[in-house]
Amino acid sequence: MNGSRIAAVGHYQPARVLTNEELAGMVDTSDEWITSRVGIRTRHIAGPDEPVDELAAHAAAKALAAAGLTPADIDLVLVATSTAIDRSPNMAARVAARIGVPSPAAMDINVVCAGFTHALATADHAVRAGAAARALVIGADKMSDVTDWSDRTTCVLVGDGAGAAVVEASGDARIGPVLWGSVPEMGHAVRIEGQPARFAQEGQSVYRWATTQLPAIARRACERAGLAPADLAGVVLHQANLRIIEPLAEKLGAVNAVVARDVSESGNTSAASIPLALSKLVEQGRISTGDPVLLFGFGGNLSYAGQVVRCP
Repeated sequence: MNGSRIAAVGHYQPARVLTNEELAGMVDTSDEWITSRVGIRTRHIAGPDEPVDELAAHAAAKALAAAGLTPADIDLVLVATSTAIDRSPNMAARVAARIGVPSPAAMDINVVCAGFTHALATADHAVRAGAAARALVIGADKMSDVTDWSDRTTCVLVGDGAGAAVVEASGDARIGPVLWGSVPEMGHAVRIEGQPARFAQEGQSVYRWATTQLPAIARRACERAGLAPADLAGVVLHQANLRIIEPLAEKLGAVNAVVARDVSESGNTSAASIPLALSKLVEQGRISTGDPVLLFGFGGNLSYAGQVVRCP
């Protein structure tokens, strides 16, 4: 084998849906204010008895079922998250215990909103190198745990959820080369810090960076896969907000692609946003098996990672 592929995907969101109208009763905002600025109408919020590893385990179980595999088939578990409360045991070990993966390598990856695409690249590299046969790659975040619900600039953005992918060896490279990097000196632009930890960002700085710098980087990710943006059937960007997603997709030039806009109903779910949105596109039949899809994460640490994958 000289490559890897995504065998299947799955996603999970908590049952509770928080609308803009409900938020307007909590802070000084309105449905019009929120939708006009970020394009979000609803978001799913986990309860106090729904920890991050539970969200992740539900998504992982769905991906395994879709792949026709059992937990015993997995030997590497990677969880991308920035909302783990405890340092140890890590989320990957907790998820493995929940779903019954017997003896995996288990690692968390914290690259905030770009976490899933970093984790997917790591799984691809491990499978290609022969260090793992099958990997479970999960993006899961409970942003409601780190949100100041009295701050209308951040509380209107966030949602909770998880998405997962099963990665396995393939005769050809169906996960393309990753293009990744960061702007570490601008790490303060997106933060989850303090006691208790709280999410904060410099919205205008992030917006300018995302809409001016990232289109060229996303095009380079396509080039590494040997494709032009016009060849893409799908584009799944980090679901930050529509005011970033739509101009970035337009500047990319993916004129024939379905562009994921799950942020409208899910909010910004950080590391969960890309696998969650990808899983929904697959479930809805909006992209087909073998279609080339650009996955491109960006955000916290002003980090980014993108690769073209073939739809499972």
